[in-house]
Amino acid sequence: MCATPSQTFQAGERIGRSLAPGDVVAITGPLGAGKTVLVKGIAASLSVTDPVTSPTFTLIAEYDGRLPLFHVDLYRIGSSLEFDLLGLDDYYDEDGVTVIEWSDRAGSSLPERTISVTIEIGQEGNRVLSCSHDVI
Repeated sequence: MCATPSQTFQAGERIGRSLAPGDVVAITGPLGAGKTVLVKGIAASLSVTDPVTSPTFTLIAEYDGRLPLFHVDLYRIGSSLEFDLLGLDDYYDEDGVTVIEWSDRAGSSLPERTISVTIEIGQEGNRVLSCSHDVI
C-alpha cells in the first residue's frame, strides 16, 4: 500500500532495480492513480536524469540512463489494433526497458515476459499496488 506519492515513487524504484534489458512493465490503473509517479521511480532507479513526464500526446518518450527507458502512454489509443500498428515490438528487443501506462489498451499484444503492475485507489485514497512478479 502506498499512502503518499513518495511511497509510490519508492515502489517504482524497487521495481526498477529488478529490471533487465528487454523487460516490459505494463501499468494499469484509473486516472490519477499514480502511474506516472511509479514510472518516475523506475526512471530514477535506472539513473535517468531528465525530467520524466507522461507522453500522452507523443505516445513514446525515450530517456537515457543506466538502461535506456522507453516510456509509452496508451491513454489516447482506442483499440489493440491501433496499438499493433504502433510497432512497439521493436522496443521490446532493445537493450532498454519499456514501461507502458494504460497497458490494458494493448489487449493481448504484450510480450509473454511482461511484468504487470496494477494500481488501485483504496480507502482514504491510498494506492494499492499489485504486481505479477515479486518486485515490489
